[in-house]
Amino acid sequence: MMDGKILIVDDETHIVRVLRGYFEQAGFAVLSAYDGEEALRMARQEQPDLIVLDLMLPRVDGLEVCRRVRKESEVPIIMLTARVEEADTLIGLELGADDYVTKPFSPREVVARARAILRRARSAASAGEPETLAVGDLHMDVPKRSLRVGEREVDLTPSEFDILRAMLASPGRVFTRGQLLEAAQGYAYDGYERTIDTHIKNLRQKIGDSPRRPEYIQTVHGVGYKMREG
Repeated sequence: MMDGKILIVDDETHIVRVLRGYFEQAGFAVLSAYDGEEALRMARQEQPDLIVLDLMLPRVDGLEVCRRVRKESEVPIIMLTARVEEADTLIGLELGADDYVTKPFSPREVVARARAILRRARSAASAGEPETLAVGDLHMDVPKRSLRVGEREVDLTPSEFDILRAMLASPGRVFTRGQLLEAAQGYAYDGYERTIDTHIKNLRQKIGDSPRRPEYIQTVHGVGYKMREG
């Protein structure tokens, strides 16, 4: 039985070949695409469980692929980037990517991250956690992995959902960025905590929470974030 279907998108054939080997050895079915247009077509037709997406692609670049995929699907996306500019990574996260890996990378690490993200995305609820969580107008159905703000349905990426779920389950608790990264992805690597700030920014936009006067997600300066109580 396969662990899931992975779409690897990179115009460097040796990277696709290496990642394919590691993912197949780990029990995944693997699809591959070598440019942005092919990636979009395969994402629609094959509906993979996770996409490993390079930013530098011919025809349609990775950021645009991420943007278009996210309009149609909440499939988890791990970005591959050789760029050193932090802005490119943050743009990708703002467009809805769940994680990123900087080239050169360890193929085992990419597989481990994919496993962790899929495990979190597929889990219905942690042991003993209520099936519904609510603070104010935020209402989360944990098994269905859905969120309403009042009567409005809100689409969240898998990482956004798990970050918000952790905070809704413990209102008033202060979470460090590392703890939220662990909640969202099942691991916390040094240097990746800043991705949480982008996920929080996206969450605030989606739930209508002003960063200057937040009603729900509050910044604890020098530490991290918390969900308001009550």
